[in-house]
Amino acid sequence: MSAAVTVTQSDPPAVAAAPGGNRWWTLAIVSIATFMLMLDLTVVNVALPDLRTALHADFSDLQWVLDAYALTLAAFLLTGGSLADRLGRKRVFGAGFTIFTLSSLAAGLAPGILALNLARGAQGVGAAVLFAVGPALLGQEFRGKDRAMAFGVFGGVSGLAIAFGPLIGGGLTQGLSWRWIFLVNVPIGIAAMVLGALRLRESVEPGAHRVDRAGLVTFSSALVLIVLGFLRGENEGWTSAPIISMFVAGVALLAVFVVIERRAGADAMLDLSLFRIRTFNGISAATLLANAAGMSAIFLQVSYIQNVLGASPLEAGLRFLPMTLTLFVAAAVTGSLTVAVPPRVLVGVSLTLIAVGLALVSLVTVDSSWTALLPSMIATGLGMGMFNPPRASLSIAVVEPGRAGMAAGMGETFQQAGIAIGIAGLGALFQSRVTSLFAASAAGHSLGPQADSAGRAIASGGGTDLVKTLPANLARPVAEAAKAAFVHGLDQVLLVGSGIAAVSAVIGFLLIRRSDLHASALAGAETGPDAG
Repeated sequence: MSAAVTVTQSDPPAVAAAPGGNRWWTLAIVSIATFMLMLDLTVVNVALPDLRTALHADFSDLQWVLDAYALTLAAFLLTGGSLADRLGRKRVFGAGFTIFTLSSLAAGLAPGILALNLARGAQGVGAAVLFAVGPALLGQEFRGKDRAMAFGVFGGVSGLAIAFGPLIGGGLTQGLSWRWIFLVNVPIGIAAMVLGALRLRESVEPGAHRVDRAGLVTFSSALVLIVLGFLRGENEGWTSAPIISMFVAGVALLAVFVVIERRAGADAMLDLSLFRIRTFNGISAATLLANAAGMSAIFLQVSYIQNVLGASPLEAGLRFLPMTLTLFVAAAVTGSLTVAVPPRVLVGVSLTLIAVGLALVSLVTVDSSWTALLPSMIATGLGMGMFNPPRASLSIAVVEPGRAGMAAGMGETFQQAGIAIGIAGLGALFQSRVTSLFAASAAGHSLGPQADSAGRAIASGGGTDLVKTLPANLARPVAEAAKAAFVHGLDQVLLVGSGIAAVSAVIGFLLIRRSDLHASALAGAETGPDAG
């Protein structure tokens, strides 16, 4: 069956109405892609101890397993959205699925940690295309209240994947092997690509000109350098020449990118006028900060449950079920509220709940069981679930449908850059705090010059292995000091994360307004589900 072709115009009434069957297929295919991509952000967390052992990886290597994916995902999101508007959203979406599926196969078969991290970087490129184009495909097929419903499903699926990641990862790692957290993508990806080829409609922006290659290269290079600086800052030293050079070069390339885009006119990959829209600025800043805080918190809490409480990968996933269920229900309910409730209220309240949830981690003490995390899990899950639907819809609601790919790509760029920077920055702060707290303890003093290296091993989950190498008279006090350093470091770092989320909530309340939304996004609220 050949798919129909629709040319997306700037004027919403000129967009051909999507056949009922096709748009539901579009929602299903985009949801499958979204589930796979968001799953790969969290499914790896519970497998990290197994990866550390199987591939002889250190703390920096383990960070790269997460950050290589987030780094390339952030760097190529805007590129993917811009190319989709010009070359065809269906065509670019299919290319992204192919890259993601093949790189998942490479990751699952990786013989060593370097090969795995290179494959994760390639996964991020494919994921960037899918992340950027998916919301644009939904925006092209749905209008008004139906669009709100579609983005509710989109947000619910995103939340489900984020929340169920630890459980699915734990089940695959413990039941089969860590390799299957990547290999499971292959058959699903092949099936989704076939469905996409048969059921997705093609659409392009009729006024699109040549591909903005200069903008593409300068923007991607700038973002890679800036994020890489955050990733490597703790290990290299924040004032070291390589790190300062990365930041300076990244900012310089961003300035060059702005000049290129101003001169490119209609060929520009990013319309800089987006940043004159207060709501776009607000949701972008809130998204970056909220993801920096929230996703790094999941990473650290999974590490606590496994490395301090001794849970297996599957047990760790099961203990995250309260957050899983709360997040999914909240996302599903919030999707239906995006038309009826002012967006600034949805965004502001959801981010406030994330801030409260991260602060509640302070209830965890050295003697706590995993249930001490329940208040934090429920509040954070509620906030993250409420945030996903309005975040996805607001990014494209401020522009006409013809620029949806570009706007979606920029919105997702802020999300993934936030994840990469948060895991790197708060992860570095956590490692620093655990190392300092352990070195300052009596047990740390007893280890002398080895205290700092021992602290870094504890932060990366190697505390148990460390204790096994010590004589009997040191083993118990070192184990107790290691546990205390880990728990107190977790509390302190997630209080910082809570403050970051609180700032994002203030931004959401102050900068987001319904008056900035494009007429096509408001049509359903005014004339019902058949509008547009």
